[in-house]
Order: sequence, then C-alpha cells, then structure tokens
Amino acid sequence: MKLFKILAVAGVTAALLAGCGSDKDAAKNAAATAAPAAEQTDAVTTASIVNQADAFTTAVSDKGTWIVAVLNDLTVDKDVVVAGEFHDKNDTSKPIYRKLALYAQDADHKVTATYTLTAPKVTVQSENFRVQGGTIKGDVYVEANGFNLYKDATIDGNLYFSSEDVKATAVLEGKVTGATEVK
Repeated sequence: MKLFKILAVAGVTAALLAGCGSDKDAAKNAAATAAPAAEQTDAVTTASIVNQADAFTTAVSDKGTWIVAVLNDLTVDKDVVVAGEFHDKNDTSKPIYRKLALYAQDADHKVTATYTLTAPKVTVQSENFRVQGGTIKGDVYVEANGFNLYKDATIDGNLYFSSEDVKATAVLEGKVTGATEVK
C-alpha cells in the first residue's frame, strides 16, 4: 500500500513538473520527492522509477529492483534482458515476484496514464515477472516460469516461450497482437 502511495506521489509530481522543465528535471524532482517518502517507510519497498533507456535497462537487470515503473513512453535501442531473482517488495519471506509498471496512477489507484516501452527484443529471465498496464512494442522471449501479462497490458509483437513447460506456467490475461508460441 505504501509503495503505491509513493508511486502515485512520484507520478503526479513528475507530471506536474514536466510542464515546468525538461524531462531530466522532472525525473530528478520526482525521484527527490519520492526519496523522502521511501526513507520514512520500509526502504526495501523502493521502486526504480525511470524515464531514460539506460536507467531502465539497469533497473530490469539483476542489479535492479523488484518493481520498475516508467514515467513516460520509452524507447530502448538495444535488446532488454529482465534478469535476477527478486521477491515481492524485496522481502525474502514473500514469494519470488517482479513487476514492470507501464502506467501512472492517482492516490485512489486509478490509472491516469499508460506508457509504451519500445525495444527490439525483451528477454524475461526473472521468475514470476508481471507486465502491468501499457504496451511493450517488440517481441518478448520468456525463459522463466510464471510470466504474467496482466489484463491491462499489451505486447505489440510476438510472445515466445523457451519451452512448453515455461509456457504452461504463464498467465496471459492481456493482449498479444502477434504470435504466441514456443520457439
């Protein structure tokens, strides 16, 4: 619950500040606004809130965090690899879980904007990875169990699984515009 409040504050702050300066300034200000709130709560729930390609690829790497939220449409010119083992809210007593939030929300958890991540290829190596909200434009290759395309998310491209076993563990509630198959 606290995480969503932090994300909501950061998202609203970034949106307000975007009209007052460059995207870089808005991101800095959103991060600065979110940081004090995160320090007052359990620090392990901190999300990576990103608006640039390099920051995004680091956030989804094995050096990143359990949740990655974007602040705007984002284009990454190279292949993206989602790697590492993470737990819900970075609490090792909770299940393995990772999330990509391609949306913004208000204090009441109402989605206020959705975003598109454009990349030539996204490879998912993190178990129980959920894509929520927005769109991934490009092909997604899933190599780990428990992939979840939430009902409000879209893959504008193909979705490939490394095996039938991996595919059998996936939950696909969202939309895939291309093929969904084992490759």
